[in-house]
Amino acid sequence: MRVLITGQNGFVGRHFQARLQKRFPTAEVLPNIGDITNAEAVDQAVQQHRPDICVHLAAVSAIGTARRDPAHAWRVNLHGTLHVGNALLRHAPECLFIFASTSEVYGKSFASGVPLDEGGVLAPMNTYAATKAAADLALGALAPEGLRVARMRPFNHTGPGQTPNFVVSSFAEQVVRISRGLQSPVIRVGNLNAVRDFLDVRDVCDAYLDAVAMNGNLESGSIFNLCSGNPRSIKSILEDLIGIEGIKAEIVVDPERFRAVDIPAANGRADAARQVLKWEPVIPWSQTLRDILTDWHRRFDQDPELSRKQ
Repeated sequence: MRVLITGQNGFVGRHFQARLQKRFPTAEVLPNIGDITNAEAVDQAVQQHRPDICVHLAAVSAIGTARRDPAHAWRVNLHGTLHVGNALLRHAPECLFIFASTSEVYGKSFASGVPLDEGGVLAPMNTYAATKAAADLALGALAPEGLRVARMRPFNHTGPGQTPNFVVSSFAEQVVRISRGLQSPVIRVGNLNAVRDFLDVRDVCDAYLDAVAMNGNLESGSIFNLCSGNPRSIKSILEDLIGIEGIKAEIVVDPERFRAVDIPAANGRADAARQVLKWEPVIPWSQTLRDILTDWHRRFDQDPELSRKQ
């Protein structure tokens, strides 16, 4: 099995490769495709390697980054995705294309308060979500033309190795800094009242691998929400991290950390993933948080420069 992973050096990509090697030890991971905005390079890479599986993880994935440079976000998240999809159609039509979409595509539809399944209306509320929704729909339109695509819509996911551009890792970095005496006992936060359904990134990767295992039995164009069904407040996550690390800290609300538009609560249903892929999240949330804190301690141990940054 020849596996092409776009974004293989990113947060999810590194975890996916580790899980892939454990579950499918004979799988061949193909060379990184590089810049997906370069249509010619993408086409040449797909033509040369003709993968059996393509897991598309490359993206501008931080909401703030997409907001600051929307043109780049559209080039990567929509046009780059179409470069990969169209190249597969031309040169590897039997390849299963697993697209990492996002629950953010539902946006304003979460306002109903009802846990959303895959039939929820796409109503993105930020640039990142809009670019991913456009790519999601575009790939769905390519399915009748022959693209063998499965669209995965994971809810928030975190884990060791994530950058502090994301809320759980940002909290964990600050907690560990305080624990190690590297900053005063003050944690700067944005909106703590938001409620989200969080997963461990390793559970998300296992869902992608469940789709790989199904391969020929998946209906092209399939959509799968990935969520636990147990949303939690951002405030509770911060409290858990502080409790695990055993520190005391003042919580300071930083207006700079608020999103211009935010969804109060996001709640979903993953019945399709459970029924078709036989997927269930299995990693306890407490283990996820402990692993993230341990990873931040490791980073500080291995990078003295990190300790000097404020």
